[in-house]
Formats: sequence, C-alpha cells, structure tokens
Amino acid sequence: MRIGELAKLSGLAASRIRFYEAAGLILAAERQANGYRDYPPEAVWTLEIIASAQSAGFSLDQIRHLLPLGSGNWQHDELLDALKRKVIEIEDMQKRLTQNKSHLLATIRNIENRPADMSCSDRTKWVLDRLREEGAVLQARGKTRRAAAG
Repeated sequence: MRIGELAKLSGLAASRIRFYEAAGLILAAERQANGYRDYPPEAVWTLEIIASAQSAGFSLDQIRHLLPLGSGNWQHDELLDALKRKVIEIEDMQKRLTQNKSHLLATIRNIENRPADMSCSDRTKWVLDRLREEGAVLQARGKTRRAAAG
C-alpha cells in the first residue's frame, strides 16, 4: 500500500511514517518503479504499536528494541520486563506529582492566608516558615530548597 493509504489507516501523518522508517522503527518500504513506497499490510499494526508505546512514555530507542525482529518474532521476556519497568516509572511519577501538587496547594493556602499587616519581606518569611513546618520546603545550610521526595 502507498504511504497515503497507510497514513489514512494508521491516523499518522505521512511525514511521521517517513520519520519512523528513517529511524528504523518500521521496515523500509519497497519502492515501485515510479518511486512510490509500497508498504506491507503489517505496517499498520506496527505503526499502531509505535504510537501507543510513545503515548505510554517509551522513547523511540526503547521502542526500537522492543519491536519484533520480523513478522511476529516478539522477544516476550524483554517486552514484559520493559512494560513492568514503565509501570513502575509511571507509579513513581504519580507519587512525585501528588507530592508536588500537595506542596503547591500548601504554598497557595499560605500565601492567601498570610498576615496583611506585615512588610513584604516579613510576609515572605512567614509563608516560608509555614511551608517548612508543613514539610513543603526545608532549610539547608542557610538556604531554602524543596523537600526531597520520599
């Protein structure tokens, strides 16, 4: 099939398909006598796998190593290991995002509730003191830094 049909079936732009081909993620298409690329039918599902893996957070290099070497020659153990590692990465990211959100909400709450009768620098110190008490920021060697996750 030509690249236009493959683009329509996969939902990807022709330029993206050419990029994946150049990057070695899909087999190079055979060229017809007129120079048009001729893609095999399995290119559709290969592109679907690539797009799904990218949206799950896999890099193109990771995807390249996970795709089967030829039609249906999946390396199941490596694939399962990579999928399990990605789930752990996502869970770790979710924990960090939850902590970041909590710290931001604490910052907002403290800024909104700071005493109005203080000078600007005193209000800043008051807010930072509250955030330190809540564990949102730590004072380290005389400098303020974000609390480490964990």
